[in-house]
Amino acid sequence: MIDPSSSEEEGDEDSIANVPAKGRVVHPPKSAGGISVIGVSATGSNIPTSGSNGDLSGNCRQSNSIVLSSRVETGSVNTTGAVGLCSSKNDQGHGGRIEGGNLEVPNNGISSGISHETLNQSVGSSRANSLPRPLSPSPSLISEKPETGDFHDKHEREEEERKRRIQLYVFISRCISYPFNAKQPTDMTKRQTKITKQQLEIITQRFQAFLKGETQIMADEAFQNAVQSYHDVFLKSERVSKMVQSGASSQHDFREVFRNNIEKRVRSLPEIDGLSKETVLTSWMAKFDIILKGSGEEDSKRPSRMQQSLNSELILSKEQLYDMFQQILSVKKFEHTILYNALMLDSADEQAAAIRRELDGRMQRVGEMEKNRKLMPKFVLKEMESLYIEELKSSINLLMANLESLPVSKGNMDSKYGLQKLKRYNHRKLILRSHGSLSKLEGDSEDGSTQLTKLDVVLTFQLEVIVMEVKGLKSLAPNRIVYCTMEVENGEKLQTDQAEASKPMWDTQGDFTTTHPLPVVKVKLYTENPGMLALEDKELGKVTLKPTPLSSKSPEWHRMIIPKNLPDQDIRIKIACRLDKPLNMKHCGYLYAIGKSVWKKWKKRYFVLVQVSQYTFAMCSYKEKKAEPSEMMQLDGYTVDYIEAASANLMFGIDLNGGRYFFNAVREGDSISFACDDENECSLWVMAMYRATGQSHKPTPPLTQDKNSAMSKIQGDADKARKHGMEDFISADPCKFDHANLFKTLQNLTLEYRLNDPYASLGWFSPGQVFVLDEYCARYGVRGCYRHLCYLSDLLDRAEKQHMIDPTLIHYSFAFCASHVHGNRPDGVGSITHEEKEKFSEIKERLRQLLEYQITNFRYCFPFGRPEGALKATLSLLERVLMKDIVTPVPPEEVRQMIKKSLETAAFVNYTRLSNKAKIEEDLRGEVLVPPSKKLEDLIHLAELCVDLLQQNEEHYGELRRHDKMDKNKMRKEDGDVSEERNTNDVDFTPNPGLINTCEQASAAADGSSFRYCMPTHAVFTSPVPTARIAFAWFSDLLVEHAEIFWSLFAVDMDRVLSDQAPDTWDSFPLFQILNDYLRADDNLRNGRFHQHLRDTFAPLVVRYVDLMESSIAQSIHKGFEKERWESKGINAALNPTALNNAAQALNTAALNPATLLSGKKDQIHFYVPQLPRQSVSTAVTENMRNGCATSEDLLWKLDALQSFIRDLHWPDTEFRQHLEQRLKMMAVDMIEQCIHRTDLAFQSWLKKNIAFISTDYIIPSEMCAMVNVILDAKNQSFKLTTIDGIDLYKFHAKIDDQIDKANVAMTQGLSGKLMSVLESTLSKLARFDEGSLIGSILSFTNVSSSGKDLGQGYVNFFRNNMDQIRGKIGDDLWTLNFFEQWYSQQISMLCNWLSERLDHALHYAQVSSISHIMKKIYSDFELQGVLEDKLNSKAYQAVALRMATEEATCALTMPEVSEDDPGDDIREADEEDNGDESITNRGLPKTKVAAAQAAAVTNVVAGRVGNLLGKGIGGLSSKLGSGNWF
Repeated sequence: MIDPSSSEEEGDEDSIANVPAKGRVVHPPKSAGGISVIGVSATGSNIPTSGSNGDLSGNCRQSNSIVLSSRVETGSVNTTGAVGLCSSKNDQGHGGRIEGGNLEVPNNGISSGISHETLNQSVGSSRANSLPRPLSPSPSLISEKPETGDFHDKHEREEEERKRRIQLYVFISRCISYPFNAKQPTDMTKRQTKITKQQLEIITQRFQAFLKGETQIMADEAFQNAVQSYHDVFLKSERVSKMVQSGASSQHDFREVFRNNIEKRVRSLPEIDGLSKETVLTSWMAKFDIILKGSGEEDSKRPSRMQQSLNSELILSKEQLYDMFQQILSVKKFEHTILYNALMLDSADEQAAAIRRELDGRMQRVGEMEKNRKLMPKFVLKEMESLYIEELKSSINLLMANLESLPVSKGNMDSKYGLQKLKRYNHRKLILRSHGSLSKLEGDSEDGSTQLTKLDVVLTFQLEVIVMEVKGLKSLAPNRIVYCTMEVENGEKLQTDQAEASKPMWDTQGDFTTTHPLPVVKVKLYTENPGMLALEDKELGKVTLKPTPLSSKSPEWHRMIIPKNLPDQDIRIKIACRLDKPLNMKHCGYLYAIGKSVWKKWKKRYFVLVQVSQYTFAMCSYKEKKAEPSEMMQLDGYTVDYIEAASANLMFGIDLNGGRYFFNAVREGDSISFACDDENECSLWVMAMYRATGQSHKPTPPLTQDKNSAMSKIQGDADKARKHGMEDFISADPCKFDHANLFKTLQNLTLEYRLNDPYASLGWFSPGQVFVLDEYCARYGVRGCYRHLCYLSDLLDRAEKQHMIDPTLIHYSFAFCASHVHGNRPDGVGSITHEEKEKFSEIKERLRQLLEYQITNFRYCFPFGRPEGALKATLSLLERVLMKDIVTPVPPEEVRQMIKKSLETAAFVNYTRLSNKAKIEEDLRGEVLVPPSKKLEDLIHLAELCVDLLQQNEEHYGELRRHDKMDKNKMRKEDGDVSEERNTNDVDFTPNPGLINTCEQASAAADGSSFRYCMPTHAVFTSPVPTARIAFAWFSDLLVEHAEIFWSLFAVDMDRVLSDQAPDTWDSFPLFQILNDYLRADDNLRNGRFHQHLRDTFAPLVVRYVDLMESSIAQSIHKGFEKERWESKGINAALNPTALNNAAQALNTAALNPATLLSGKKDQIHFYVPQLPRQSVSTAVTENMRNGCATSEDLLWKLDALQSFIRDLHWPDTEFRQHLEQRLKMMAVDMIEQCIHRTDLAFQSWLKKNIAFISTDYIIPSEMCAMVNVILDAKNQSFKLTTIDGIDLYKFHAKIDDQIDKANVAMTQGLSGKLMSVLESTLSKLARFDEGSLIGSILSFTNVSSSGKDLGQGYVNFFRNNMDQIRGKIGDDLWTLNFFEQWYSQQISMLCNWLSERLDHALHYAQVSSISHIMKKIYSDFELQGVLEDKLNSKAYQAVALRMATEEATCALTMPEVSEDDPGDDIREADEEDNGDESITNRGLPKTKVAAAQAAAVTNVVAGRVGNLLGKGIGGLSSKLGSGNWF
């Protein structure tokens, strides 16, 4: 006998059995109780099995002394070995591998009758499945043999593995065909279809096509940018490709990452009236879906196997489950067909009988364990052995109760709760029966077992009678009406439709319900009685039928019994009679029977085998027209078998006449013999009773059986199975197998299949797989703890191979195992084996290492926060793993230290990967000479990568920081509420929904029910009060520390690169801006260690930069104004936008360029260098024309660029930032002050140059306009350059503004004085015509009058030209308007004063003509320039206008010689024409005086020229001469 417990005390790794090459026995080392077992028979191997529903021990330990001897011979394979041999502890440690060398077939293995072809076909094609080849068995110890035996050993291992899988498939197929413990779960979260590597390439190509504009999808620029970012950051990421390879990504993940990305973008968009941001988001997601899914042509054709796999998330039929596990176990279709027929999987009765036999065998094994405790596994406590026996008994009773609760008519897997339990079993003791059939438990049979009554076996039959046709009605008239009636004895009577005698046909069905196994059906034929006084119709005939369930269902002709007085004596009727067999009737028929207690007389009776419940059957005999049996026998405890007639005669001592084929039912103290005349009927009776008794012995028919009997099909299936080597698998006793080890293989293969199917399962089984695994564990007694330990081992194997496994799934299984091992199961303490405890410790350590690795590499294990909530679940699981037991919470500091250590390592890992990507290590290594500029460029690129990395951490893993904002007292209160709400009577593991944010738990929490996954129904786990959320709050601090460590690593490289840079180079400022902009926006990193280091590093550089810029600007002012040409920059730029942009670029290059600043880097880092913004043509025309000279433009731009640059640095230290602001504002004041002073000096110099030029040909020089623009531009820019955020904090603006105003006033006065001097000169010329002056008299005498008009027109042209010059050259419209108003007012005042001086004298015709012309043109032109009406129509203007109207009238009256030609014509002509020639001017003069007028005009022009040359001119002299009494 094998002692499984001996391996714990005496075994070690060296004591594992050695398997020899050719059947040689290798003796193991001597140890106490060591026995070499070769060819142990099926009956003699008392290997303990395990209970049901997770309580039974499936973890048998391999004895130190077990030796498995296998032999492969020519033409046959004989396998000898211990049946149900348990794998060694080392083998169980390999969670993801398949144990080899543990053949689970009965003693003889494959029979010697197997042909070479069958064997070769089975072995050679065992891998010909569409799925990938499963993992190879674990290495055998015989692999160290010489190379010549490698092929033989490989062939042998493959053959053993094939047998193992076929045997496993036999058990699986039984679970599928007749489940009675589990159902397919309908509440599991549906898994998304995963994306493969090929699909990722296709998706990437689709997005690239969209970005290239090759699709028809209309999109705006914002969506284009979002897709571009998604493509560059996500789709092209190496982490995404690894996630796809791990099988953890689905289109849902891709979609959610894009949604999270665009939500921030959409929120940042400006509000648009009538278009909500939700609408934009929905539209973008719709377009994204179109791009992601494409046209769908790629997925139009799928392989049939793939199509079938796509249905695995649904509720599967039995055929689909068979097919799935054929693929999992590499069983071929023809093998399944053979097993299906031989096992009779379509027969519910056969499967129920097989279950009863299995349970009976389990009960026997429990009895053997009670007698021999060495058969049990070793437990952590000796007292657990009795507990283990109780668990086995309880599990068997639970299985029996489950089976009993099934309806007798079990037809499908969904009728689990059809009937209530008919019995309650004693859960304490079992009594084993001698013949191996199911026994009643003690307590039911102590004072006689419960006997069935006749009411318990009442049957209900459905009877269908169809009357179809009648023949032989010859004497009746053709039009006579005939009909039939039908009735069952003592029942209701039904009638058919009426028909004519010429066509007596019906199709009327009568449905009856009866409780008689032998009913009597009477059918009568009637015709209507034509007599008027007839009360009843005339009966033409009748027929009596006695149908049975075995009777023919097809229509038959019956001869009717005819009354003697009728002429038609040969009437036949066609009737179809169908008596349906009740579902609880298993067989019926006529038998001869004789027994000792019942049926004591040998005679033929009608017997019915009735199933009362799953465990209770009765053999009943009935008489006709009786609902209750006349006699009955309960089959409990009987064994049925074939016997010979002679044996039956000898047994009862009489000659049993009647019946040819005999069988009997025997139990202790009783025997009953049966016989029938048909061999087929005899076989059917024996098989039906064999299923009912639940006996282990299968009756064997006599060899003399006819080949044509009905048993030939069953026998043919058995022969076919035997031919293909399946007989031993079919007849194998499940109780003699190590189902824990088999289940370990099954679960491993199922997980491998699941991870390779088209769904992103993350390790979660499909509903069909969960159902089959649950049913297998419950039916064959796999302990729940062992089951989940193996599952955890398999999951960890995959996770260590970079497969994505849901940490929530691991949490479920680990928590269940922990509650079992720590003895904290809510249903009480269960037995705990040494192996379970050791394996749990091993898995706990492996899991701790895995979690530490995942937290360290969280960016790569959970890329972009996918799967959703996985990192949070991992942290929760880590807390669970660190717990010493299931109740005591882990010390918070321990969790903190664990996470801190992982994140410190993560910082180093992440930075190392980024530095390698940016090639900064190569630059600093010194192996290749790298210029400093290249090092700095790589460092800036590395900084961008670092910022992107930490921003992604914040975006995708920032959920962990949000807990920091939660109130810890509130969290503890919530956790307490959750703890109080726990119900320890629940039968499922329900983790706290706050711990693990998964869809499964969300649904479980929503409906108040716990979530069950692949869990034994008895298993209960109640999670303790979690502290994970508080740990997450710490994790926020630790993430900050992680970032600081990350930046400290960057600081080392940054200091080395900056130290290599040449002095007074400023290319490193973009680096500061990148880092500072990120750090100042992060509340946790702002003013942190690295931020402080960054500030200290760049502070001297900023100070040096400002010093050099101040010196550069001062030099540019000095040199610029020395060489200044006073050209207005705005006009050139306005006329030529290209020149504007070129100038802006030149300024951009030169402004911040002391000592070759920014040499060659402007284009590369353009977004960090202050630039003069490029302007459009229209903006350039309206804005840039207002600029000053080149030097002032350069100065103001440099000041603004410098201040913007320093401001954009966003210096973190407030005191230093304020110091820089104050210094720059003061610098701006000084520089602008110098600029104004130099400009004012230049203006005054230009004004003095033209002081003698007072002719009407004078036009203000453009240089003076440029100087005015400089002052105006300085005034406009001074507010921005000298104030801080619009506040004159240091009173700098008030100071410079006052100086600018003074310079502006001085320039305005200088310009206006210069312009007024021209008017004054013009009026002095008109004064020559004053009345009483010498020159005026001469001019009047000579009639020279046109000179006044010419003077007026000349002055009009003068002020028009200067107005255009001012308007075109000076850009400030407000200043221009004010100047025009002031100029206009001064001109009107001067004219008014000039006329006031001549109030006592009449004006000359020339004076009137000239001044009238000036007055009218000055009003209209200044009005066109924007001077307001109240300014134009002033009192001075009204006085001048009134005086001129009077003078015009006087002229018209005092010049009679020209009255007929209207003396005012020339005045009006002057008003109408601006630039009239002499001919037009002189149209109002008499023709006789034209020549004189022309001569006078010439004289006037000559005099004017001479006057200009002499300063005052002749006009001035004449004014002096005419001012007094000249004569």
